[in-house]
Amino acid sequence: MNWNTAVYIVMNPLFALVLSPLVLGLIKTVKARIQGRPGPPVLQQYYQLRKLFHKEIVYSEDSSFIVRLGPYLGIAFMLTASLFVPMVFIPQTGWFGNIILFFYLMITAKFFMVLGGLDAGSTFGGMGSSREMTVSSIIEPVTIMSCAALAFVLKTTSIPEMFRTLLAGSIFSYPTLILVGISLFIILIVESARVPVDNPETHLELTMIHEAMILEQSGPKLALVELASGVRQTVLMALLINVTFPWGLAGLAGCASLLLAAVTMAVKMLILAATVGLFESLLAKIRFFRLPDFFMIALFLSFITIVFELLR
Repeated sequence: MNWNTAVYIVMNPLFALVLSPLVLGLIKTVKARIQGRPGPPVLQQYYQLRKLFHKEIVYSEDSSFIVRLGPYLGIAFMLTASLFVPMVFIPQTGWFGNIILFFYLMITAKFFMVLGGLDAGSTFGGMGSSREMTVSSIIEPVTIMSCAALAFVLKTTSIPEMFRTLLAGSIFSYPTLILVGISLFIILIVESARVPVDNPETHLELTMIHEAMILEQSGPKLALVELASGVRQTVLMALLINVTFPWGLAGLAGCASLLLAAVTMAVKMLILAATVGLFESLLAKIRFFRLPDFFMIALFLSFITIVFELLR
């Protein structure tokens, strides 16, 4: 293992872990300002996590080791998945980066979260887990189609190689990536449990999905679940940003280049977070049985991208 790879293995997950609460905080602030409310401070998520890490853990009498182990497995799988998407610089290694494996690592993290929702035997947890698996079963073919579209356009299934190819060219060299970018944005909304698919700020029985699964978690375990969800969103945002606008990524692990790349990525991430907040404010939550219509937009755009590449 060389120096660049060692720095990457430490820095990439750490960057996602540190930045994810800020991204969540900015989305909430943007939504509140658009709705005419002052909203919480941008750094509120950091304060919330600190409070949760100092609280007591309470378990249901009906729960098993799954509730206790699930949050650790969830954050571990998400931090592993974050290694597949370069955020600050592109590592000089081919050990990891396969886009199919990347999405299935995220699905495995979601699997343990769903098990935790079912384990306590509560009605809310079972309802949320059932809805989450229903949504996942619909969005998974869309995700695979988007992965295939990226692989067709950039001639590789390695995410670092995709970014390296894009850095050597421009978005004008791969115009069909605009269509894939829209598909990835929809996948980001779905996987992050954002409006119009889900509302992460509600506890209404008829609407909540993600929140219903984590009601049985408390204290530091709830903080780990929230961190895992934040890292999931940050990593998907990094994938979308670097597919559509990769410039700013460093090639080597030098101090000056890493600092500049980190600042550049943070700025791009915050711009996308503000865009997500605006997008949520302009739409209402879609009825559960109408969600496939929303997903079909991403599926159609990815399919059209593959057709265009085959016809070239």
